[in-house]
Amino acid sequence: MRTLVPTFLASVLAFSLALTVSGQEKGKGGPKAPPKNLKVLTPENLMDNMRAFVPALGLADKGGCNFCHDPMDRSSDAKPEKVMARMMISMVKDINAKFPDGKEHVTCYTCHRGDTMPKTAP
Repeated sequence: MRTLVPTFLASVLAFSLALTVSGQEKGKGGPKAPPKNLKVLTPENLMDNMRAFVPALGLADKGGCNFCHDPMDRSSDAKPEKVMARMMISMVKDINAKFPDGKEHVTCYTCHRGDTMPKTAP
């Protein structure tokens, strides 16, 4: 019995140490890596825009971020939805740039109204 206690404690210590090292290797708790492959949005406005897409396109029940992004590599352009989203973001920016007051008159929601496909008038 006396030899089991030290063996047990050593096992627990080794296991917890392995978990700690494993977490550090994956970068948990450290600073986030900068976004990669940005072509239209900037790092400063990226997350605000991404959060706005969820209700504007009704993505909450359609896989959320994974609707446009590869879950294993968010920077990948493999999904055609991401390529299309970039074109549409550029279109919205171009439309808004035509207004002299500098305000945002058009957003994704203007046409999409909570759906992944733009809604047209009947």
